[in-house]
Amino acid sequence: MNNWPDGYGRRVLVEVDSTNAEAQRIASSLTGPEWILGLSQTAGRGRRGRPWTDPTGNFAGTLVLRPTETPDQIALRSFVASLALFDAFVDVTGRTEPFSLKWPNDVLLNGGKVAGILLESAGFSGGQMSHLAIGIGVNLKHAPDAAHLEKRSVPPVSLLSETGADVDPETFLDLLAAAYARWETQFTTYGFDPIRTAWLARAARLGEEITARTSRDETVGTFETVDSAGNLVLKTPKGPVAIPAADIFF
Repeated sequence: MNNWPDGYGRRVLVEVDSTNAEAQRIASSLTGPEWILGLSQTAGRGRRGRPWTDPTGNFAGTLVLRPTETPDQIALRSFVASLALFDAFVDVTGRTEPFSLKWPNDVLLNGGKVAGILLESAGFSGGQMSHLAIGIGVNLKHAPDAAHLEKRSVPPVSLLSETGADVDPETFLDLLAAAYARWETQFTTYGFDPIRTAWLARAARLGEEITARTSRDETVGTFETVDSAGNLVLKTPKGPVAIPAADIFF
């Protein structure tokens, strides 16, 4: 555990249903932030309840935090996690150019999806959240079958197939935890603005036309920026449109 960040716990499980589910089970007993790594995850899930496939050798982990900010600020940690993933990939490969960040919570490698992030919160009382689970899945060695993807979805890729970098989940956790701690300190010390600036410098398709789709409608426009609330801002013929949540298609 070289350079493991001070104050962060580390829990490695041989098998677990879901690291986010495990986070919910243990959160009340924790006294500080803790990383959970599942070497085998049997019931992983992604955004909107979608299944997340985790073949042996891929990374399935969750960071459990007890945040003190308001819920809208807490949700901005998806950007913190994205930047940490980007840094961990650079540490593994020694390269920056193949990687980019896709709003709201994916990491791309050569244009394909190599990692995803899922935030889940619980325990609201008096407007205060008891804990936040930041679930992270990474295709280290295997990419799932793309046959059942939604049309125009970004195809999955693996780190090994695209770069030749062969890294095990525990080594990747060490790199990710150290990177996350650095960006978390930036966030808690200086707020979202430096996180937003760093994220935009690594953003996929910035300045290009993209499609944002929700369960109710679809917006096509030029990816202009991410605002101070983390919303995607598209430039459209009717003016700028701020989008708080959506699936993005290129």
